[in-house]
Parts: sequence; structure tokens; C-alpha cells
Amino acid sequence: METESSLGIYFVILFILFLLSAFFSSSETALMALDRHRLKHLAEKKFTGAVLAQKLLDKPDRLISLILLGNNFVNILITQVASFIGFQLSGDLGIAIATGVLTIFLLVFAEIVPKTFAVLKPERVAFPAAFLLTYLSKVLSPVVWLINLFSNGLLRLLKEDPESINASLMDYDELKSIVSSGASIRKNHQEMLLSVLSLQTATVEDIMIPRVDISGIDLEDDWNEVEEQLLRSNFTRLLVYRGSLDNILGFIHLRKLLPIFREGKLNLKRLEESIRPTYFTPEFTTLAQQLLNFQREKRRIALVVDEYGEILGLVTLEDILEDIVGEFSTAPSSQTKKITVKKDGSAWMEGAIHVREVNKKLGIKLPTKKGKTMNGLILEHLESIPVANMCLKINGYPIEVCKTQNNAVKTLVIYPNKQ
Repeated sequence: METESSLGIYFVILFILFLLSAFFSSSETALMALDRHRLKHLAEKKFTGAVLAQKLLDKPDRLISLILLGNNFVNILITQVASFIGFQLSGDLGIAIATGVLTIFLLVFAEIVPKTFAVLKPERVAFPAAFLLTYLSKVLSPVVWLINLFSNGLLRLLKEDPESINASLMDYDELKSIVSSGASIRKNHQEMLLSVLSLQTATVEDIMIPRVDISGIDLEDDWNEVEEQLLRSNFTRLLVYRGSLDNILGFIHLRKLLPIFREGKLNLKRLEESIRPTYFTPEFTTLAQQLLNFQREKRRIALVVDEYGEILGLVTLEDILEDIVGEFSTAPSSQTKKITVKKDGSAWMEGAIHVREVNKKLGIKLPTKKGKTMNGLILEHLESIPVANMCLKINGYPIEVCKTQNNAVKTLVIYPNKQ
């Protein structure tokens, strides 16, 4: 009777040890699975569990040592207690049976189940666990320090820095993946965030108005033509050049000139005096950097140049903002490159439209590394001048050249990829 009573106590001890083993296993998984950005947000709001969890994760080498120390100590005790119970029940045969049963129980109840639950509910496990682990870290700090001394020494012998685990930064692809999978983020906000992230990879060349589409005032034109152009302009800022775009003088702001024009006092000399110097930017400047450049220089327009200083196009602050939030410009239709999607899924567009814009609006993946416009992409792909009614396939998408003009694709249609 006394033996049965003592065995009952050992079974209770064994059950408690299993709970402790499950605690350490789930704590490790839950803490490592926490979203660090959300954790920081909750810690800033003074949520106690989040504050403690963040402090523990600030020193991951000590945290791992603490959890493994507790887990291994508990598992060793489980083995000893289970072996003792098995021996008391069936002698040496009982030890063998206990070993087999213990392996399955440890795997299921102390590893798989708690770790799976921790992955599914990391905050629910990690925040309460942080209280006990914080207390244990203080009690066992000398032992943990000694273990870290040896383990970190071995890592340094292998030319690895244990502190580097704290310096890891989330790269562009990881951040993009988080935003893309954010179920709680509204779709339009999600698209805007992804557009902001893409500013780091896209360049001004991807969205610029090409040189052939740039319009401005030629000071060598008759003054009456210049006045007419000022009156008919749909833009507040106009490029000013003499003879050709290779001789650009700068920009003028129509709002500053119109009062003078209404008074009949505007002439060539006063127009030249109002010209503001041109701001240039290299073709490989990222949109994120160009946005900062506009802010620093207090500018809204920049001319894009290549490595030889030749003008390639023009980029505006509005172009970058539209790349983030979508089209909102009141530019005239003659300056707007539109995509028209038909009922059969085909998309009609001009050859001058940017490939990046096509990909965003149609949700397809045409290459953007070479040709920046659809015309450029087709020319790069064919390595020859296309003709009307020519058909080709790029990245699995059938494309038909509808009209050509001056050795360039004027209009085209992209058909759905039916593969």
C-alpha cells in the first residue's frame, strides 16, 4: 500500500515535469516566432509581457542557453523518474518499456504539441512565459553566464560573432513578403505600401516622360507663337530652350508670368529673367532617392540624363506620387498613356507606355531590366524594327503590334496568357 502511494507521488512528479518540459519547448518556439515589429509596438505601449519578451530577445544567446538548460535538466529528471517507476513495476523489463513509452510521450506531449501550438499562438504563449523566464534568468544567471562563456568561445573559434544575431536587419524581400501577406491590411493600403517599397528598386528612367514627348517653349520661335503657347498650356511649369532640347535654359512658372501677361508687359526679356535654372538627375537614381532629392532641393521637376549628359526624359514629383497612390493628375488626355482592357481580356495601349505601369495595372510580369517602355521592350526582344500586325510572345504573353510610326511601335495589344 505504501509502495503504491509512493508510486502515485512519482507519477504526479512525472506529470509536473512533462508540463515543465512542454513549457520550455513552447517558450523557445513562441519567442522566436514573435513578429518583432508588433512586439516593438506593444512594448512601446508598456504591455508588460511584450516588454519582458523584448528584453529577453535582446540577448538571444542567453535566452537560448536558459531555455535549453531548463529543458535538458527537466528531460533528464523525466528519464530518471520514468526509469524508477518502470523498475518498481516490472524490474528490468519495466525500464525497457518505460524507455519506449517515454520516447513517444516526450516527442508528442513535450515537443510536437507545445511547439505547434506556440507557432499558431506565439503571443499567447510567449508573453506569459516571459514572466517566468525573466525570473529564472535572474536566479540562474551565474550558470547561464558560464555556459555562454564556453559556447561563445567555441563560436569565436569558428570565426562567428555571437553578437551578430542582434544586428540582423529585415531586407526588402522579407518586408515585401510581410506586407503582401498582411491579411489585416486593407487591399488599397497594401498596394500603396508595396508601391512605397518598390521605390527602392525602381529608377527615374522607369517612370520618366521620354525626350520625344517633352514639350516646351523655343525662344527662337516668333514671339506671337510663344504667347499663344503660354495661353494654351495645360501645365503650370514649362521647359524653356533655344533651338533644341540640347540647349535648355531652364523652367518658367506660368503663375508668376500670367499677371504680367494680362498687363501687357510680358516680353522676351522679362520671360528670360523669370527662367529658373534646370535641375538634372542621373537615369539610375532610385525613385526613393529622387523623392528625397526633390524635397531637399525644393524642386518638382528634373531632367533625366545618361552617363554622357544627354537628356533622356523628364520626371516630376507628381509622377512619383502617382506611382505610389495611382493616377490623380489632371494632365490633358494627349499627354496621358492609357490602357484599355476589352471584354476578352486583351489590353490595348500605346507603345510609349512604361512596362512597369503595364505590369502594375494588368497584374502581369513583363521584364523591366532592358526596355523601359513597351516599344523599347519589343525592340529589345526582336532586335529589329517591328512592322504592323507582327505578333510575338514575351514571358508567355502574346503581343500584337497594331501600328508603327517612325521606326517605333505606336499602338499594341497584349492578350491573356492562357498557359
